[in-house]
Amino acid sequence: MRVVRGRADTVDDDRAVTAALREDVATTGESVVRVWCPHRQVAFGRRDARADGYERARAAASERDYPPFERDVGGRAVAYTGNTVAFCRFQPIDDVRRGLDDRYESALADVRRGLASVGVDAERGEPPGAFCPGQHSLSTEGKLVGVAQRVADGVAQVAGICVVRDHGPIADVLAPVYAALDVPFDPGAVGSVARADGIDDPSTVARALEAALVGDREPSVETVG
Repeated sequence: MRVVRGRADTVDDDRAVTAALREDVATTGESVVRVWCPHRQVAFGRRDARADGYERARAAASERDYPPFERDVGGRAVAYTGNTVAFCRFQPIDDVRRGLDDRYESALADVRRGLASVGVDAERGEPPGAFCPGQHSLSTEGKLVGVAQRVADGVAQVAGICVVRDHGPIADVLAPVYAALDVPFDPGAVGSVARADGIDDPSTVARALEAALVGDREPSVETVG
């Protein structure tokens, strides 16, 4: 399996890497796993962009030194501090109507196994008032993983976020962002690997999740840049 590590120099360039990988999978039919630490930012979902308070939410993020961007996978806003791990698994598919639930279940099981290897026993689900609320989440001492999926052009992209540390700063920036969007949010519902007393080194967590998402397939590793 092709494995891609590292990040590009800017947020826009980094997003372009992910888009190019999706296109590569559509062309070659070869699955890809990417696990990395994105740049500091607040990434808004499509529902956020349609909300009346969207511009206020963007301003709230900017005022706290989190550049606002829009993403094409996932629901509500998420914050990356530079220590937050993101992951994607791209798979070629023949039928967009099949396999959605199985891919979610597989990804959640793999990520949960990866977290166990760094000392975190995460459970399925999330507390009330969690960031980016959704049913495909893992929690312990608060939500620390959310998973989303995009299916298009013969490719399934299962992507997610894992809060490694900085649960306090993430709560601090998301509180005014969610208030502007008029979405319920509890700052105390933000979990992290650190809060769960796991190994909270972002590189260690990234490699653990990468290994779990690759599984028993032989990885072919390359680095962005």
